[in-house]
Amino acid sequence: MDRSAESLSRAIGMRVNQERKGRGWTLDQLAELAGVSRRMLVNVEQGGVNPSIGTLLRLSDALGVGLPALVEPPALRAVKVVRAGEGAVLWTGPSGGRGILVAGTESPDVVELWDWTLAPGERHESEAHSDGTRELLQVLEGSLTVLIESEGHELNTGDALTFRSDVPHSYVNPFALPTRFTLAVFEPGVGAGHRAENTNA
Repeated sequence: MDRSAESLSRAIGMRVNQERKGRGWTLDQLAELAGVSRRMLVNVEQGGVNPSIGTLLRLSDALGVGLPALVEPPALRAVKVVRAGEGAVLWTGPSGGRGILVAGTESPDVVELWDWTLAPGERHESEAHSDGTRELLQVLEGSLTVLIESEGHELNTGDALTFRSDVPHSYVNPFALPTRFTLAVFEPGVGAGHRAENTNA
């Protein structure tokens, strides 16, 4: 891990630990709710691993805080400016592509804004998000293929796509030039299921 990735991993680990302890949950309880192994959770909390976006989404949903809350400190201000280069790099491709979370809102209805680049031949596979999640994306440079379950959609510069992302989906660049796209993710009711379970316990 480079220094910025190491710093981000430590910040995520501290936030997960803080949120878990604030709820009085053991490592085993959070691991079970999130569907991750206890070992992975320990590594995340210790900042010793750069967790996948899928793992972060499972943890954020289990904690009911939304992904943006795990990668940045709590903000007391009504306005937050993220300067160029300050977004959280949560995915790095083998040829230099990056998935950067540049902004997000708090739960329960979480909106995330991403800046993605995929080098030629790169692909990012995403597991199904929670029920009701929607994504909107627009290609800013190059071309992109979005696979939603088994259906492919080829997009060129300026094209946009809206889809339900509560099914498996992938972003693929099978072309000879890099592609860049902006992505907004709307995830309603983050953590609501777990809150309901805890209320009824």
